[in-house]
Formats: sequence, C-alpha cells, structure tokens
Amino acid sequence: MTTAVKNMLDTYPADLGGVDRDKLARCIEECIACAQACTACADSCLSEEMVGDLTKCIRTNADCADICNATAAVLSRHTGYDANVTRAILQACATVCKACADECGRHADQHGHCRVCAEACRRCEQACNDLISSLG
Repeated sequence: MTTAVKNMLDTYPADLGGVDRDKLARCIEECIACAQACTACADSCLSEEMVGDLTKCIRTNADCADICNATAAVLSRHTGYDANVTRAILQACATVCKACADECGRHADQHGHCRVCAEACRRCEQACNDLISSLG
C-alpha cells in the first residue's frame, strides 16, 4: 500500500544511503499512529470516573506521544543525516513505547482505550527496534 510517508521517501532527491526504506516508512507511520493513540488514550483516561487512579497512565501517554512525534519528525529529515542521533532517538522511542505499553497493559482489561494504546505502543516499539537493527 502506498502511503504519504512512502511517497515522500520516494521523492527525496538525494540518496538515503543504506537505510531500509520499508523499515523507515513503517517506523515513521507507527510513530505517528502511536502518538495519536497515546493522545487519545490520555484524553479517554481523563474522562474516566477513576481518573485519579490513571495519573501514571496519563503521564506515560503524554511522554510517549511527545517522543513518538519527535521521532517521526527526526526520521522524516534526511539532509545532514547523523546515524548516532537517529539511533539514540529510536532507542528512546522504543523505551518509552515499552513503558507506555506496560502501563496501559495494566488497565487494558478495564479500559478498551488502554488496550488499543498498548497494542499501538508495542507495534511502534517493534518498528523502532527493527529499524535500529537495520542501521549500519
């Protein structure tokens, strides 16, 4: 399936080097999807009657959304590419996605939004780790 992310990568006028375009596109897409899921989950948590019990979940959602958005932005820029910066932000993103998936997973049986968010976080964590593994 062709996506805007893939189309943008295909139109980049310079060589991307040895970066796996499919893994890069998937990682950007998963970061964007995860940021959206985390933002929506945090908002849903705020609407729950037991919102006080979800404080850590809300905070983790907000942190994960911010880092996923930043990761998608960094991965979308290729001019002056620095593999060390890319690797560091991917590792940070994978770490926060794991933490958020674990936290949302604690509430997944009670709140469908936490289940959906945990799944999105796990997919993003995997996409980040897959891209890290493919970097030279």
